[in-house]
Amino acid sequence: MERDQDSRHHVVIVGAGFGGLEAAKALGKARDVRVTVVDRYNHHLFQPLLYQVATAVLNPADISAPIRSVLEARNTEVMLAEAKSVDARRKVLVVGGGEIAYDSLVVATGAAHSYFKHPEWAQVAPGLKTLEDAVRIRERVLTAFEAAERESDPVRRSEWLTFVIIGAGPTGVELAGALAYMTRHSLPKDFRRIDTRQARVILLEGLPRVLTAYPEELSEEAKRDLERLHVEVRTGAMVTAVDAEGVNVGGERIPTRTVLWGAGVAASPLVRSLDVPLDRAGRVKVGPLLTVPGHDDVYVIGDVAAVAQHGKPVPGIAPAAMQMGRHVAKTVRNRLAHKPLRAFRYHDKGNFAVIGRGYAVGMLFDKWKMHGTPAWLVWAGVHIAYLIGFRNRLSVMLNWGYTFLTKGGRDMRLITGKVANRMPVLDAGPSVPVAAPLPELPMPRPAPVH
Repeated sequence: MERDQDSRHHVVIVGAGFGGLEAAKALGKARDVRVTVVDRYNHHLFQPLLYQVATAVLNPADISAPIRSVLEARNTEVMLAEAKSVDARRKVLVVGGGEIAYDSLVVATGAAHSYFKHPEWAQVAPGLKTLEDAVRIRERVLTAFEAAERESDPVRRSEWLTFVIIGAGPTGVELAGALAYMTRHSLPKDFRRIDTRQARVILLEGLPRVLTAYPEELSEEAKRDLERLHVEVRTGAMVTAVDAEGVNVGGERIPTRTVLWGAGVAASPLVRSLDVPLDRAGRVKVGPLLTVPGHDDVYVIGDVAAVAQHGKPVPGIAPAAMQMGRHVAKTVRNRLAHKPLRAFRYHDKGNFAVIGRGYAVGMLFDKWKMHGTPAWLVWAGVHIAYLIGFRNRLSVMLNWGYTFLTKGGRDMRLITGKVANRMPVLDAGPSVPVAAPLPELPMPRPAPVH
């Protein structure tokens, strides 16, 4: 792709997540800059609420918005393309079908799943990063209940009604709590042959406690809340094998047909093409300005950036990514205006993990520990505020309010894929006498044609 004749400084942003979107919005006000946002999807996704799509609480449209409708600045272009690599020497981004030249590049491609050197587990233990993942998990969970309803063998029925979540970080905890709530409040009235309240939700964590990023006191509170919701929490449980019919934890075998992944994450593989030092999770060790070592025109933000502050890593959460995006935009503008540049400083406003209806834990401004309903209300308020678009905010708020009051919520329990051929074989049951065939009737003569 030839370089455009436009003389304005060209900033290419890869990824329209929280960080990339904030950078684009801030640069949309600059007259001496033109912006190209590249993403393989045409929508921005509010990832913190993906688990509610996966557990049939929200619709996909409630937590997503078209990128073009969000970025309406005249200096901003949106391109639907998949980034393949970066050629920092030539200053081009290689995408499917061509190249895009840049003056400054912002890499905000987020994280992918990490299966700890067991990529084969991905086929039977899906993770949760995209809308496609959420819809696939929702289908898998709802199909398990449908299969249990048809299953006559009690052992196989128990396998369908056992749900195992691997990893007790925020995603795993949120999935486990929402699944347990669904089995006891949303689904019991829908089925006749099974009692969904007898379903087992098992949360496995290899470390000594759940939510290890939080203080031990909040971690213990989260574990107690999960157990109140009837989640079986097992810490120090190292998974050694996963297949379509169960999970091995040490020497124990847990038969199950539904395994969900909430454990490891790894940075997007795009950053490997930068040929710079990476940490164990594949993130770029960026400098104080969030730039790549040796390339002052390449910025890396969000989940693909390894940033330390006061001896602790900056958490991979939405507020941190948003602050990085705004900081990069300001740095680019200050460079062009020949103004002093400032190092990135993360302002910790809080970090919360929801466990279930009315249950959450969190830290406010890195000082005050919160749990229970107050923490849940703060979590809900923050998430409503961060959602993009008035329609989405109103839809989610009304749905949560109705769910809180009725313990049920709106009906999102749709299986959109073709799964009937995956259902168990029906019992033959008692033999039914076959009725004698009816005698053949004589064919009527055709009417005469006059």
